[in-house]
Amino acid sequence: MSEIFGRLSDGSPVHRWTLERAGVRVRVLTYGGIVQSVQVPDRDGRPADVVLGFPDLAGYVAHPEPFLGALVGRYANRIGGARFPLDGRTYALAPNDGPNSLHGGANGFDKRVWEATEVAHGVRLARVSPHGEEGFPGRLEVSATYTLDASGALRIAYEAVTDAPTVVNLTNHAYWNLGGADSGPAGGHELRLAASRYTPVDERLIPTGEPAEVAGTRFDFRERRTVGTGYDHNFVLDKGVSAAPEEIAELHDPVSGRVLTVATTEPGVQLYTADHLTAPFAPNAGIALETQHFPDSPNRPSFPSTELRPGEVYRSETVYGFSAR
Repeated sequence: MSEIFGRLSDGSPVHRWTLERAGVRVRVLTYGGIVQSVQVPDRDGRPADVVLGFPDLAGYVAHPEPFLGALVGRYANRIGGARFPLDGRTYALAPNDGPNSLHGGANGFDKRVWEATEVAHGVRLARVSPHGEEGFPGRLEVSATYTLDASGALRIAYEAVTDAPTVVNLTNHAYWNLGGADSGPAGGHELRLAASRYTPVDERLIPTGEPAEVAGTRFDFRERRTVGTGYDHNFVLDKGVSAAPEEIAELHDPVSGRVLTVATTEPGVQLYTADHLTAPFAPNAGIALETQHFPDSPNRPSFPSTELRPGEVYRSETVYGFSAR
């Protein structure tokens, strides 16, 4: 079902869609494609909201920086120097992270109202990003479809087409706390990642070069272990780009027993332990697992390409599964 969640300062209505299936309830906003809440049971069957969010629209408008639960684009993560070359031309973007472009710029997809259409077991959000929005070339027709499957897993399927060469990298920026959104720090969660390499970064979180091995470092999550803090890094998934989602991560809260699995078609995942969250949330209150192509790929020919050209269709899908043990 859908309901009015609030109105922006210009009077634009924002709707909230509620999806329920197999004991899971997900709420999605037309503002920013935000996943506002995900309620799932613990090992004793007690439900709790396991993503960070605000109870009203004013909270999201007043606190945009954490990108809580948002659909981010046109380019998720960072583009160094807020510029990139494409077909012999350099495109200047809107810098919003020091000299870099982060998550699509100051007015990215997370701050737009999307058009909603009901689909089986979910909702499809769509919008047109005009040529030149935040500096990106090409008129981009983009959609994100949120559905719950028979097991209660949340599927987000992205599609986009363009009328001119451009770059695209979309993701969801949910912060997960499987103990419950108000249960305190999430650093005690246990994580497993199917990634043998990661991309080292400089002081502005731009990749410094080729991926490095995780073996013998604090970036080795190939065997499940406690997450801790101090991460805002892209991990290179062993599977690479895949035609269908493949499981790449498991996050477990030993206290509640809740388990989150992540499957994706993407070649990377950004692990962010939210060390810099500010009021009304505490640092490390959630953990983001942002499925994606790599940061600064448009400036790194050796990274998997994020280019999209006329006649091509951008497709990406990520599945969040829930259980308890």
